[in-house]
Amino acid sequence: MTYSHVSVLSKEALEYWVQDQEGVYIDATVGGGGHSLQLLSQYPHVCLIAFDQDPVAIDAAKERLGAFSNRITWIRANFRDMDQKIDPSLHGHIAGIFFDLGVSSPQFDDSSRGFTYQADATLDMRMDPSNPLTAFRLVNMRSKEEITHALREWGEERWARRIADFIVKAREREPIRTTGQLVELIKAAIPASARRTGGHPARRTFQALRIWVNDELGALNQGLEASQHLIAPKGRVVVISFHSLEDRIVKHVFRQWAQEQKGHIVTKHPLTPSDEEVLENPRSRSAKMRVFEHF
Repeated sequence: MTYSHVSVLSKEALEYWVQDQEGVYIDATVGGGGHSLQLLSQYPHVCLIAFDQDPVAIDAAKERLGAFSNRITWIRANFRDMDQKIDPSLHGHIAGIFFDLGVSSPQFDDSSRGFTYQADATLDMRMDPSNPLTAFRLVNMRSKEEITHALREWGEERWARRIADFIVKAREREPIRTTGQLVELIKAAIPASARRTGGHPARRTFQALRIWVNDELGALNQGLEASQHLIAPKGRVVVISFHSLEDRIVKHVFRQWAQEQKGHIVTKHPLTPSDEEVLENPRSRSAKMRVFEHF
């Protein structure tokens, strides 16, 4: 598969991420390597530690960034474990840490991975293929109460209980194996009048299951905490989020750090893509970037 991904807020991210032109930087979600490519191209004396839990993304980034391989350390792991994976001698010496959250375009576009409701595929949704937990297991093995809670909390789904009820009744007849089966159940559960607005009726349920499978919000909290052990004085933590649940966590953590006098919030209001960027890359529409600089 060709791993083609358009970096969001790329100019702004680089501007806020880089303060030391000879520092060591972390890309916590290297993905296709777009942001890191700009970093390494524009700053010939920086070094990069590149994290990603997706082996397909790591392989694609290695190919894309091959010309800079002597300045890159590759670590295939979830960013929640950054402080454990990095040499202790670097703790407190990282010039900047960049998080580009959520699912990348290639992960969505590869329908076999089960992230999208636009194609029929196995219910998977794992960013890390070694993760034993899949969307199939959650949908077919968790209680109606657990599914309701997940859809309500992580999908902000108004019809969470009704969708969970339809799922549980359907799986009593046969396992729900594919994204297509799940989409049809969701459509059946949501009243026709409610399906006419608010985008695709499965969008919120798929978001909730993806967050659940990958423990995305737990990983974000732990990743931000891990960054505290790594960041250098005057170093910056830059986060691009794509939905309100992520952004809320980042906003809260940054405010807490500021109250604890660990540094200051650089972006009083989150930065968002320009109209031109949204036109060129519609998936950037929901992006918000926040930046914190440590003392």
